[in-house]
Amino acid sequence: MAPLSRYQSLKIYQEGNSSTVLGKMAVPHVVGRYCRLAGQAVSALSCRQTCTKLLSAKRCYITQTAGNNLQFKLDDRTAHSSLDLFKKDTGVIYRILGLDPSKVQQNPERFRDWAVVFGDRPITGGRHYWEVTVKKSSEFRLGVAEVAMSRDDCVGTNSSSWVFGYVQGKWFAMTTNQRVPVPLVGKPDRVGIRLDYEDGLIGLVDISKAKVIHSMKAKFRGPLCPAFGLWDGELLTHSGLEEPDGLK
Repeated sequence: MAPLSRYQSLKIYQEGNSSTVLGKMAVPHVVGRYCRLAGQAVSALSCRQTCTKLLSAKRCYITQTAGNNLQFKLDDRTAHSSLDLFKKDTGVIYRILGLDPSKVQQNPERFRDWAVVFGDRPITGGRHYWEVTVKKSSEFRLGVAEVAMSRDDCVGTNSSSWVFGYVQGKWFAMTTNQRVPVPLVGKPDRVGIRLDYEDGLIGLVDISKAKVIHSMKAKFRGPLCPAFGLWDGELLTHSGLEEPDGLK
């Protein structure tokens, strides 16, 4: 376990808002100045008591935010019926047949026509970086989309999403259904995505060279989330990362 001093805060959420399940026990290492409940600092004792009360009523979650590093998992509520999540919801695999749509829980967040899944963390500002292992797929899209993007669209086909795609051995950048070739030779096993919300930039990173291969400029209008389209094989996400040294 990382030392508590690395974390900006510890936040308590009810079920559905985070990913780490606590059992029926209080948090033993919570210190008052690191505990936040409804935006207010509380003492270690009162925080422990509050946690215990919440846990006795229903499952409770606790998230840890290391610096400004975005940590996310894939949101099963958004996943198309042809996509299965694995490795604690950090990976996604494409199934040709997929699940019977009638057996998939229907909700407004789910993509109905396209093999797309979103990350579970909204982004409203800041600079963020994550990586994706792509070596087991030959057709995919990676990037960001507005949380409120229409579930009838595919990522990259509208003005609410910005992605980098790979198909037939070639890379491209895509938004508003317009593709621009990206001169990335071959297909590395793993690539990076860098997002600067305030500057309106999203970049595809060659992690072997610590270099942004291509960037797209945008004017972000609201909360974003990591976005993925997949039509072959599998993808594995890696979040909570620092930018590579010397990234330019």
